[in-house]
Amino acid sequence: MPALNRRRALRQMLAATLPLLHFVRHARADDTPRFGLGIASGSPTADSVVLWTRLAGPIEAPEVSVRWEVAADEAFTRIVAQGSEPAHADEAHSVHVQPRGLQPARWYWYRFSALGQRSAAGRTRTAPAADAAVPRLDFAIASCQRWEHGHWAAWRDAVQHPSGQPLDLLLFLGDYIYEYASAPFGVRTHAQGAATTLEGYRARYALYKSDPLLQAAHAACPWVVIWDDHEVDNDYAGLQGQGLDPAFPARRAAAYRAWWEHMPVPPALRPRDEPGGAMTIHGRLDWGRLARLQWADGRQYRDPQPCSRGGRGGSATVRPSDCPELFEPARSLWGRAQERWLHEGFSPAHPWNLLAQTTLMSRFSTEAVVPVPEAGGHATGRYWTDGWDGYPAARRRLLQALHERQVPGAVVLGGDVHANYVAELHTDADDLRSPRVAAEFCSTSISSRSWPQSAVDAALKLNPHVLHGRSDQRGYMRFALTPARLEADLRTVADARDAGSAVGSQARFVVEAGQGRPLPA
Repeated sequence: MPALNRRRALRQMLAATLPLLHFVRHARADDTPRFGLGIASGSPTADSVVLWTRLAGPIEAPEVSVRWEVAADEAFTRIVAQGSEPAHADEAHSVHVQPRGLQPARWYWYRFSALGQRSAAGRTRTAPAADAAVPRLDFAIASCQRWEHGHWAAWRDAVQHPSGQPLDLLLFLGDYIYEYASAPFGVRTHAQGAATTLEGYRARYALYKSDPLLQAAHAACPWVVIWDDHEVDNDYAGLQGQGLDPAFPARRAAAYRAWWEHMPVPPALRPRDEPGGAMTIHGRLDWGRLARLQWADGRQYRDPQPCSRGGRGGSATVRPSDCPELFEPARSLWGRAQERWLHEGFSPAHPWNLLAQTTLMSRFSTEAVVPVPEAGGHATGRYWTDGWDGYPAARRRLLQALHERQVPGAVVLGGDVHANYVAELHTDADDLRSPRVAAEFCSTSISSRSWPQSAVDAALKLNPHVLHGRSDQRGYMRFALTPARLEADLRTVADARDAGSAVGSQARFVVEAGQGRPLPA
């Protein structure tokens, strides 16, 4: 597709998606906008993709038939797949359609119709065949979009980037919703209380999905999605909530169910009938011979954070000397089974290995770090225990696996901490002379606020492996990957209070194949 036509198509798609409804010609003007929560696609493979929508408004019927179409052209003159899918009341009238037999490495358009209305059209694509020579992958990472903290101009930029180059894939790395009651004096507020029940979580997703810029981003390309804590409860770990409520597993099951109902993930991922509503969301995708992408679940299998305070669960900020539990070798952020699965999945046959997970992996001390040999080799410092600094043995296992397997082009992608960080990862976080095994890019939030830039500036002096750190701007990260290099563009919003805000580049970095070190571009 020529660049000019591609840009025009993207502008037209955004304009078509911004309204919260799209009536067919004979729909009544007073009908409920049944597709007011938008449409989405995700979980692409070389021959399939998942299509998602949820019918909105009051529906008395326990089951509604939803028709879907996939076309090879935007005008829907060449239908390549179609059918009907029941939307059940006990699944919030959501549908997850997974058409198969599609062609690899090509764009498609899709739409739904039900109850006399038709949705806007979305654009999606399949992955390349596993053995295909792929010249380029354009993708983005994003996370943390708290409703009250700002508008989501970053999503508009993701669709209408000045280059006109569409994203092949968007990786959402957690905190799609926030479970809290509305914060006072927010940029925008809502009337919902804290989400703790299935209906509460469903209502929160419906609120977030009413945003037209988020809808446009979903309709522009396929997404791969993982969760973090706020899809359930701040700082939860496994089956333990922050408040140590014995009923927490039921709350987690409700939250997982609502997440599945609202995400473009396969129908087979539906939560299992187990305590906590267990789901398997980690996965793997080969983008031809160019890259292997793996994504990890950082909440469901983790051990509780060490040295929590005040009779509660969740995180703390600790010094190693005050928290011996920090270094227990058995503790894991991913769970040992998922750790093994990820380590075994690194591919020596691909020039790039991308690992998408939820948070900053680099050591990030807020106090001076000094090795203390008599303490078993552990250094001093001060660390936040909800991130990887709370699981140093698990981090060391991962980084050592990258080194021992000589994994080419390892790049760790994260979010969660509401700041842009670019770093290099060594097998020993306290010794920059140890082997460098990966580059790291951790994206700032779509809207969620962060701590002062002055605090980040002070911490950067204590963590020389972190090459860039900015907490004062919201946005996302955009990447262009070729066999020779990875180019990163840190896209940031001028004013998160303004849905129409300008979006620009905070910084650009490049990682040359075989080097593993991010360099300013």
